[in-house]
Amino acid sequence: MTVKQKIDKNKLPVHIAIIMDGNGRWASQHGMDRILGHQKGVEAVRKVIEAAAELEIKYLTLYAFSTENWGRPDDEVSALMRIMVQSLNNETDTMIKNNIRMTAIGDVNRLAEDVKTRLFETIHLTAGSTGLNLIVALSYSSRWEITEAVRKIALEIHSKKLKPEKINETLFEKHLNTSGIPDPDLLIRTSGELRISNFLLWQLAYTELYFTGKLWPDFGKNDLYDAIIDFQKRERRFGKTSEQILEK
Repeated sequence: MTVKQKIDKNKLPVHIAIIMDGNGRWASQHGMDRILGHQKGVEAVRKVIEAAAELEIKYLTLYAFSTENWGRPDDEVSALMRIMVQSLNNETDTMIKNNIRMTAIGDVNRLAEDVKTRLFETIHLTAGSTGLNLIVALSYSSRWEITEAVRKIALEIHSKKLKPEKINETLFEKHLNTSGIPDPDLLIRTSGELRISNFLLWQLAYTELYFTGKLWPDFGKNDLYDAIIDFQKRERRFGKTSEQILEK
């Protein structure tokens, strides 16, 4: 029996989020420049998207570039932007062919014009797809997202469009970048780091966390399957007791 065959298709996570970490360390371990590590990481992205689509996962969110990443050396940031454009150029037709719809979350206005143009083209061209929803977090940080949501709500109150007493969790969620997207069931982080690094802080409230020491460029389909199998062994209670869950 293969690893994939061990997965219970009736208990698949609806939404998987991944913090793709370890490209630089992978490059260092192989005596390569960090940029080559990022290029190798693109291959892992392709494999994971393919695996998720084959399993008919509904949502896959990839943390591709954080707000904090803007603080990296200029040459690395520029190289990452070039890789991004190249990846979009290479993969858009494949996404359309495989019925994958791509969207983006984050402060994308900070991206270079050529990156934004290509990104929006891919989003437009894949908008009619009905299979996997691929959400790419670019120039994203959760504190930025939450701050933006508060700002939008404050403006609505200031303009008399909203009364403060109407604010609740549902209304707040509608002002997040992820409005209309279910919260992740499973978060995967590679490279052995045990933190969530300012990623989907609101949305991860009841998400199952899975950490692996494998560096992102080495992460493949079987590694995704292993994470899903581990997820399926867990009891998700959402604050209730085991007995209450069994009564359902």
